[in-house]
Amino acid sequence: MTALTVTPVTINDLSQLQQIGRQTFYETFVDSNSEEDMQEYLAKSFSDEQVSRELRNPESAFYFAVSDNRVIGYLKLNSGQAQTEAKDPDSLEIERIYVLQEFQGRKAGQLLYNQALTVARERNFKFLWLGVWEKNEKAIRFYQKNGFETFGQHVFVLGTDEQIDLMMRRTL
Repeated sequence: MTALTVTPVTINDLSQLQQIGRQTFYETFVDSNSEEDMQEYLAKSFSDEQVSRELRNPESAFYFAVSDNRVIGYLKLNSGQAQTEAKDPDSLEIERIYVLQEFQGRKAGQLLYNQALTVARERNFKFLWLGVWEKNEKAIRFYQKNGFETFGQHVFVLGTDEQIDLMMRRTL
């Protein structure tokens, strides 16, 4: 098996980040959502303006998972006011961990999660937290295996569809 590595993402990686973001989100959720809702979400969430704003935000950080010089997944972290909800100064949000379907089960998600854990510990955060769709059982099991517990829920809007995300947290 080829070694997996994690590399920081910069503004120079904008188009590559958009591509992996769109592809992994689509692969993950297309079977459970309408095509219209998917296209609306992808257009808004991965536009040039949105992604470049996120990349330039000093309170957000992105990392690629790379195998054989190919980007196969990515991680997005938020602290401070960049957090989507909690905005607790002692917490770091994992907003996204996505891996191409063909590479799932090969530890790329775990590698990205370990990067989040390293960043959180280096920056002395007390908690890691995230939101995960209540119907994404595979992801929920992954986070539970890594010590996360549900502490609430919130609404996530995908196109015109309001969905429930479980909010999960891990104490460090």
